[in-house]
Amino acid sequence: MDLFASLGSIDLHLFLTLFVVATVAGCIDAIAGGGGLLTIPALLWAGLPPLQALATNKLQASFGSFTATWNYTRQGLIEPSEHHLAITLTFIGAVSGAWVVQQIDSSFLAKLIPILMISFALYFMFSPKLDDQERHQRISKNLFAAIAGFGIGFYDGFFGPGTGTFFVIAFVTLLGYSLPRATGGTKLLNFTSNIASLILFAVSGHVLWLLGLGMGLGQIIGSYIGSKLAIKHGSSLIRPLLVIVSLLVSLRLLLQT
Repeated sequence: MDLFASLGSIDLHLFLTLFVVATVAGCIDAIAGGGGLLTIPALLWAGLPPLQALATNKLQASFGSFTATWNYTRQGLIEPSEHHLAITLTFIGAVSGAWVVQQIDSSFLAKLIPILMISFALYFMFSPKLDDQERHQRISKNLFAAIAGFGIGFYDGFFGPGTGTFFVIAFVTLLGYSLPRATGGTKLLNFTSNIASLILFAVSGHVLWLLGLGMGLGQIIGSYIGSKLAIKHGSSLIRPLLVIVSLLVSLRLLLQT
């Protein structure tokens, strides 16, 4: 899209609008995921072809997930060194998913994912186990890396909607993390899958760098605010937002089918 090809040709009003959308999305994404529900439609509304919208969205989202990860790490809610294998396998999974989706039709997932997301929303709403308390760890971190890291990373590269929710569920149910700590771990692995997908999009030349970097600045601001709020308020804020995001992802996918 020529509009975003160079600094001098950018429509300032449109650029600022997308910057604001990215800021709001970054805040929501840092707390409960689902920021793409705002940014992808906004990029399509701005006139970007779908592939460029997805590619540029990965660039700007990478800034947000990195900022949230950094903030959660500073507050001691996640220790990246404990998840080296999960990071590695998430990266491999995302690259694999992004490659496979170019070979086959992924539309069947659009019918399955809303059912899963609604189920997760009900789980978040009614489960008494989802709070600020640590729970029993059911599997080793290495097995978690193989199952959740690779599996959800593959899904994010292949399809994407609800990735953050899947990671939160995995951290809570498999590793016994509290909701705030699970959210921190989610942003760490989500950043990994974002970077993996971004590399493939960048190699193929679909990323609009200037626009993505501008929106990325908004993501940094929003993600910093959102992660601060999540750290301060814990499950009382994360839990209801997870329910809302899960239902919105479901609604969007149902409307697209």
